[in-house]
Amino acid sequence: MREEEIEKLRGVVRDCVTKHLYSSAIFFADKVAAFTNDPADIYMQAQALFLGRHYRRAYHLLNASQIVLRDLRFRYLAAKCLEELKEWDQCILMLDDAKVDEHGNLNDTKDSNIMYLDKDGEDHEINISSAICFLRGKAYEALENHVQARHWYKAAIKADPLCYEALECLIENHMLTYEEEASLLASLQFGPEDGWLSSFYSCLIKKYDKENVVEAKFRELEKEKCNSNTSDPSFFRTLKTNTDLLACKAEYYHQCGEYQKCFELTSVLLEKDPFHLKSTLVHLAAAMELGHSNELYLMACNLVKDYPQKALSWFAVGCYYYCIKKYAESHRYFSKATSLDGTFPPAWIGYGNAYAAKEEGDQAMSAYRTAARLFPGCHLPTLYIGMEYMRTNSFKLAEQFFMQAKTTCPSDPLVYNELGVVAYHLKEYNKAVWWFEKTLAQIPSPLSEMWEPTVVNLAHAYRKLKMYNEAISYYEKALALSTRSVSTYAGLAYAYHLQDNFTAAITYYHKALWLQPDDHFCTEMLSLALADEARGPQK
Repeated sequence: MREEEIEKLRGVVRDCVTKHLYSSAIFFADKVAAFTNDPADIYMQAQALFLGRHYRRAYHLLNASQIVLRDLRFRYLAAKCLEELKEWDQCILMLDDAKVDEHGNLNDTKDSNIMYLDKDGEDHEINISSAICFLRGKAYEALENHVQARHWYKAAIKADPLCYEALECLIENHMLTYEEEASLLASLQFGPEDGWLSSFYSCLIKKYDKENVVEAKFRELEKEKCNSNTSDPSFFRTLKTNTDLLACKAEYYHQCGEYQKCFELTSVLLEKDPFHLKSTLVHLAAAMELGHSNELYLMACNLVKDYPQKALSWFAVGCYYYCIKKYAESHRYFSKATSLDGTFPPAWIGYGNAYAAKEEGDQAMSAYRTAARLFPGCHLPTLYIGMEYMRTNSFKLAEQFFMQAKTTCPSDPLVYNELGVVAYHLKEYNKAVWWFEKTLAQIPSPLSEMWEPTVVNLAHAYRKLKMYNEAISYYEKALALSTRSVSTYAGLAYAYHLQDNFTAAITYYHKALWLQPDDHFCTEMLSLALADEARGPQK
C-alpha cells in the first residue's frame, strides 16, 4: 500500500477517536500497524485499544513490542493499562525503580529530562516524567502506602506545575499540612506566562491565613486590569466569574464560619453548573451547618440518581439523616461512602460524628483515628478525638490532641477555643482567657453568631478571675451576637450580683428565667439577689 493511502488511514483512525468510534479506530489502526510495523503506528493501535477499554489486549500489544522498555510513551501507556486492571505492583514495576525523597525530589533522574513531543510544538505539553510520577503516586495510594504516594505526587507537580491532578490529590486528600502546602507551592517553577496559575494554586491550598491575606489572593485573580504578560485584556475578567475560583471562595467562607454567605454563593454556582462537584460538597457542608434538611434531601436524591457510584452521593444522604438527627441511618450511609472511596475525608469525619452524636465513643474514636492516619494534613480528626476525650472529662488527654491539631493547622480558631475550654475545666483561668482571646483574634470580623459561645466563655473566665468589668463587657458583646442564650444572661446577672449591683442582677436573672423558667441556678440566685436588695442599699 502506498504511503499516502496509509496516511489517509491514519487520519481515519484519528477522526474515529475524536468522534468516539473506538471499534472503528481499533479496526483501522490494526490494519495500519500491520502494513507498516512502525512503532508510532503500534502505539496508535494501543491507544485505540486503551480508549476502547480493551486494557488487557493493549497491554499485551505494548509488552510484546521490543521498544516498550526504551520509549517512555510505551512504558507509560502499558502502566496505564495495568492501572485500569488494578494490578498496582506490576504498574509500579513497569514504571521502573526510580527513588524519590520526602520533598518530592527524584534521586534517579535518568528519565526526568526526557519529554516526548508528539505535537507541533505550539502547545505547552505536560512533561511525561511528571505524568509517570503521578501514576506512581496513584499506584502507591491504591496500595495504601500513603507516604510514598505523597512523595510521588509532590515529584509530579515539581516536574511540571501544569500537572494539576497531582496537586488536587495532595490537597483534596489532605496529604500535607498548611506549611507543607505553602512550601511546595513556593518551590514550583512557573513559566513567565503562568503567573495567574501560581495565584490560582495559592487560592486552592488551605485558607488559614489572616483574612486580609486570603482576600488579597482572590482580588489578585479577580482584578480586571490586564497582566503585563497577557495580551488579551479580558483574560482576568473571565476568571472573576470562574466556577472553580468561586468554589474556592465559598470554601473560605465555610472555614470562616460564614455559612449563610457560603450557602448563597454555592447556590448561585450550582444554578450555573449543577454538576460542579466541589461546589456541591461545600454546599452540602453549609446546608448541614444551617440545618437546611429539605435542601439536603433534594441534593441527596439528585446525586444518587446522577452519580450512584460516587462517595459524594451517599455522603449527601448521610448528611440529610444527620441533619434530621437519625444517626443510625446517617452512619450507615457515611459508611457506604467510605467503602466506595476510602480517600474521601468528609465521609470519615461524618462517620465518626454520627457515632459521637449517639455517644458511642469507641466507634467514633476508631473512625477519627482512621481519618487521622489517612489524611495527615487534616487537623479535624485529631480535633474531634480531643473533643471525645473532653466529653469523658479526660482533659489532659484532650489537651494533647488539641495541641496536635494546632500543630497541623496553626490558625483554626476552633482549636484555640477548645484549648480554652480545657484550661477553664482545669481551673487555669488565666490560660483560658489567653486561649479565648487568641480564638477571637483568629476570626474574621465582624463576629458571627456561631462564635457567641466563645465570647461567653471568655466572660466566664474573666468572672472567675474576679475581673468583673471585663466579664460584663464580654457578656454584653455576646448579647449583641445572640439574645437567646440563658448562659449569657445568667453569667451577666451573676457578675452584677458579685459587684453588689442587685438591681441589674435581678433584671438579668429574670431575663434568663424568661428563656428557661426551670433553671435552678437562676431561680436560687434571684431569690438571694432579692433578699440582698431588701437588706440594704446597693453599692
